[in-house]
Amino acid sequence: MSYRSRLFCLVAAIALAGCRGQSGSQPAGAAGGAFPPMDVSAVALTPRSVPQTSEYVATVRSLRSTTVQPQVEGFVRQVFVKAGDVVKAGQPIVQIDPDRQQASVSTTESTRVAREADLAYAKAQLARMQRLFDAGAVSRVELEQAETAAKTARAQLDTVTAQIRESQVALQYYRVTAPTAGIVGEVPVRAGDRVTTGTVITTIDQAEGLEAYLNVPLERVTQLRTGLTVELLDEAGQVIASDPVSFVSPRADDATQSVLVKATLRRPPPSIRIMQYVRARVVWSTAERLTVPVVALNRVNGQYFAFVVETGEKGTVARQRPVAVGEVSGDDYVVTSGLAAGDRVITSNLQKLADGAPVKAS
Repeated sequence: MSYRSRLFCLVAAIALAGCRGQSGSQPAGAAGGAFPPMDVSAVALTPRSVPQTSEYVATVRSLRSTTVQPQVEGFVRQVFVKAGDVVKAGQPIVQIDPDRQQASVSTTESTRVAREADLAYAKAQLARMQRLFDAGAVSRVELEQAETAAKTARAQLDTVTAQIRESQVALQYYRVTAPTAGIVGEVPVRAGDRVTTGTVITTIDQAEGLEAYLNVPLERVTQLRTGLTVELLDEAGQVIASDPVSFVSPRADDATQSVLVKATLRRPPPSIRIMQYVRARVVWSTAERLTVPVVALNRVNGQYFAFVVETGEKGTVARQRPVAVGEVSGDDYVVTSGLAAGDRVITSNLQKLADGAPVKAS
């Protein structure tokens, strides 16, 4: 046999062996293409009561908050308290320099001494004139003049006495005291500052009787009414207080085009502080809505998808559906389209699933 013949036979043998290998491996490949069902968790969707809400920023204020302002002008000599101190009614807050007023009191008291001397002299003159008149030594006109002088001296002394009393009362105003008991707020004044009757020294608040103030836009004004629920939320979005609206302002704020709403906090949580900003949610109404857990959705290019358990001729499989959702209610989205009540939505192993993949739902 020639070399060319032997080479042809060798190539033919190799080709035949390759064909047998392909035919022998086909059944194994077919058997290996089937995957076992994936274990997943699923929940059946049912409508539930979902509140219709709007979220705003509220300010916590005290129903019993007092602004402390001086009744006199002057330079601050000493500050007796600091922010956060608990004070009693009448406790000193600030001492304003009283030297000028004290000098005025001293001057008026010196004037009183002179007026007392004038009165004593006028009385003595009146007594002497009365004896002379009784003896017929002076006329009635001279007696009446002495009486008038005595009355004038008495009136002048009474005037000075009243001025002294007024000056002493004003002197007390130079020590600013707490009008009520409570907690001292920020104290912006320092020793050496000049204060007037319009200067706010501090505020004194009482912990009980807190209110939440929030401004609601005018487009919601037709829905506003007393009795609506206002919920205060913490940083995690959990409800820490729930109270009814107690006041709706009859006037709008022209600067913000909003309406002031107040809710009295019946049991304020310990974490709430006066003048604190907190998240607040107004509950407008409650309706039956279909919801889906947040963890059951995937978002691709702005579109939400969910896997729904379906049973058919090929067994139980996962079917992917596009879903439209609305606001978040707790840990769920409100479903607007794409799902129906009774659908079993898969909540686990979403990243491993594909449309039509066999699953075993629990």
